[in-house]
Order: sequence, then structure tokens, then C-alpha cells
Amino acid sequence: KAAREFLQRLNERTNDRDKPIALGAFSQQLKAVRAFGLERPADLSRVRHPVLVVNGDHDRMVPTSNSVDLARRLPNAELVLYEDGGHTAIFQY
Repeated sequence: KAAREFLQRLNERTNDRDKPIALGAFSQQLKAVRAFGLERPADLSRVRHPVLVVNGDHDRMVPTSNSVDLARRLPNAELVLYEDGGHTAIFQY
């Protein structure tokens, strides 16, 4: 429900909207995301700053399990998972 409401709010704005992404740029972004996903995870144990990790519990682009893992590997992290939230959960709520 929150995702649908968020998408409706997006349509309210008519000025200064982002231009649609070109198919070639979209393809390059997918390649970059895949390559990044195949890399070995970084050692985050030395990060001492407080970190807020936020995700929806139904994110199709960044699986919730990735956010749980990120928060687990950061020594001073707080994890917030929004129920029924997608990739834009922070904006939905």
C-alpha cells in the first residue's frame, strides 16, 4: 500500500522531472551492478562511525538479506527494515 501511495505522489510532480534513462545506459548499469555483486565483500570491521542501514522487507533491487549482512558487518550499525517496503522504503515511510 505504501509503495502504491509513493508512486502516486511521484506523478504529482510535473516540473523538473528526471529524463528517461537510455537503454544503453540501463544495460551498462546492470553490468556494473553484476560485476560489483561478484566482488569479495569489503572488510567493514574498521568503520567506527554510526551507520543507519535502511531497507524495505520486499526490495527486489537490493535484497533485504544484503542489508542485514551489511548491518551485521558494521560494528556500529542500526538496521531499520520497513514492513511492506520496496526499494524506495525510505521515501515510502
